[in-house]
Amino acid sequence: MRRDGGLGGDDRAGLDARVVLRHGAFALDAALRVPAGEVVALMGPSGAGKSTLLGVLAGLSGFDEGHVHLHGRALDPSPARRTPPASRGVVLLGQDPRLFPHLSARDNVAFGLRVHGATKPASAAGAADWLRRVGLEDLGGRRPAQLSGGQQQRVALARALATAPAAILLDEPLTSLDTETAGDVRALLHQQLVATRTTAVVATHDAVDAVALATRLVVLEDGRVTQSGPVRDVLSSPATRFAAAVAGLNRVVGEVDDAAAWRSGGLVLPHVAGGRHRSPVAAVFRPGDVRVLDRPPAKAGEWAARIVRLEQTPAGVRLRTADPDVAVDLTADRAPGLAPGDPITLQVDPGDVRFIPEP
Repeated sequence: MRRDGGLGGDDRAGLDARVVLRHGAFALDAALRVPAGEVVALMGPSGAGKSTLLGVLAGLSGFDEGHVHLHGRALDPSPARRTPPASRGVVLLGQDPRLFPHLSARDNVAFGLRVHGATKPASAAGAADWLRRVGLEDLGGRRPAQLSGGQQQRVALARALATAPAAILLDEPLTSLDTETAGDVRALLHQQLVATRTTAVVATHDAVDAVALATRLVVLEDGRVTQSGPVRDVLSSPATRFAAAVAGLNRVVGEVDDAAAWRSGGLVLPHVAGGRHRSPVAAVFRPGDVRVLDRPPAKAGEWAARIVRLEQTPAGVRLRTADPDVAVDLTADRAPGLAPGDPITLQVDPGDVRFIPEP
């Protein structure tokens, strides 16, 4: 079966979409390109428009301006000329596996193949093959209620990929799973997307999903793309506060003065590029590279701050401070006695800081 649903087109073209949609106070204006056979991660805060964009790509929602092309085929040449969801060759898989409760796992997978024209024997054979691929060959006779959440997601993935879709859209598919199960399903997703060379978009809040599944990352904020590029490039050089938080980094915006010093609040750092970078410039560093001192600040990279809040972490405690807003990771034994509102002296080695010019 062709990945474009047998309806022609250039299989090398991948997904090319521009979607403009206005709904009340919310506006989505985003372009998305996914080369054929590649996986792109889509990240953004809640309400950024990720699910809305996937809904348009799947044909479930209309849009005001733009287009959706897939493998050279114009699915939606314009808002007025749209291909129905069932004819797009696109599968949308979300947190809810949406399995038929009255059918067994085997019959759920076979159903998708029958809908796409496979004979009963061929669909049964295909279902058995895909249940084997997802590690459920011995559970094909069970109904969804008899399966765990992770097993249900495996069945849903098998049903989706068995039909050789032109593209698969994954909307937070691992969010409802526990950490260990999510890791297992994530590994399975990566294995099968690579094996089938399926063009895919994965909307997620988890940087681990992006690194494990995708080659490129698109950051969507307030309905607009704020950064895109290879996954590790985006995570190492975040262009926004949200992207930095996803990457587990501090991103502090400051200015470079004529003396080649970078400043933000009480934090001053040498800026080796001098005045060649226009202000403002973002300083990026890890929360674990920030140290707490028991004396007043005395040199560059040391500054007085005030604790805003303390957050418990598996490794200890994360302090959030103000002026500038910086996260500091401490081991549990370093946190006793600290409380919101306390003054504190912090230090970061200038060698642990990277500077990124603001867009």
